[in-house]
Amino acid sequence: MIFPIEKFRQIETPFYYYDIDLLRRTLKELRTETDRYGYHEHFAVKANANPRILAEIANCGFGADCVSGGEIRAALDAGFPAEKIVFAGVGKADWEINLGLDNNIACFNVESLPEMLVINELAAIKGKKATIALRINPDIDAHTHEKITTGKSENKFGINISLLPEVCAALKGLPNLRFSGIHFHIGSQITDLYVFGNLCNKANVLMDSIEALGLEIKTLNFGGGLGIDYVNPDEHPVPDFKNFFAMFRELVKQRAGQQVHFELGRAVVAQCGSLISKVLYMKQGEIKKFAVLDAGFTELIRPAMYDAYHRIENLTSDRATDVYEVVGPICESSDVFGREVQLNEVSRGDLVALRSAGAYGEVMASQYNCRTLPKACFSE
Repeated sequence: MIFPIEKFRQIETPFYYYDIDLLRRTLKELRTETDRYGYHEHFAVKANANPRILAEIANCGFGADCVSGGEIRAALDAGFPAEKIVFAGVGKADWEINLGLDNNIACFNVESLPEMLVINELAAIKGKKATIALRINPDIDAHTHEKITTGKSENKFGINISLLPEVCAALKGLPNLRFSGIHFHIGSQITDLYVFGNLCNKANVLMDSIEALGLEIKTLNFGGGLGIDYVNPDEHPVPDFKNFFAMFRELVKQRAGQQVHFELGRAVVAQCGSLISKVLYMKQGEIKKFAVLDAGFTELIRPAMYDAYHRIENLTSDRATDVYEVVGPICESSDVFGREVQLNEVSRGDLVALRSAGAYGEVMASQYNCRTLPKACFSE
């Protein structure tokens, strides 16, 4: 990625920078591969809710995957049609469900029997039928960080397989619900396609079981989770959509007329975004050097929360490299972006980029320590 350094010097740091050309290239490749098989993509808004980013994705004709009422509103404001919005989440409040009903969204991905009963009740009050899919917990280990694993039996998400007969039986007696299909999401930042192969095989078995219970599965939603290359972002700026979707085509026993849906988020936007920060101080410790930035975990919380790695680059130095602990100004010991980071020698005022931050970066920013939320700028 080429950074417009002179432009950056005129903007108050820290801020998020988005390469719109790379985003459009990613969306084009995603469209090519989903169109190849007639698959449907709903962008996971939780990855990035910046209005400009959402508008670019909506303009490509994709749908939106939302996990809150606020995200539904953001998707609608950005131009996503309601009939392409799906709504998941283990704790949907009544007002959020009513918002979805009032806007006639495409589908509620239901995560429990109690939730199903509430949606039926609220739909009945409005004289409507809500389209639902059952989010099933397939008990699959995604082999990713424990805090972003969502498809194991001990996770809070989805309906456990053992409860499906009870849930399906109850569904048949709820007149204000329209059953569409089944939904999965097993985790995030999954780089081993073998994990998705396991999901395909489990989905095939579950389809047989649910059909035996008397329900027709019109839609299969496999969620998201495809990972990106945080170590070498310039070598792999766009994920391997081709092999990802080809694997589902090969392994899923898709029924005639059945739609297959996905909810990729990180894979769409992560590489197009970087957090740009300025070096405040180079502090010499007893045994290590600290590069103190004006960005902290208030702007990018992933390293502190998930022990996540982001490539860090000094954009304004061509001096010899040295080893630094790159830290922020927040009054917490966990405010560390990287330890033993090789950087071109840093000086006060240098601009630093934290790469691959387009997903779960700006959207998770906070005002802890009474800090100001970061702004965003774009390549065009």
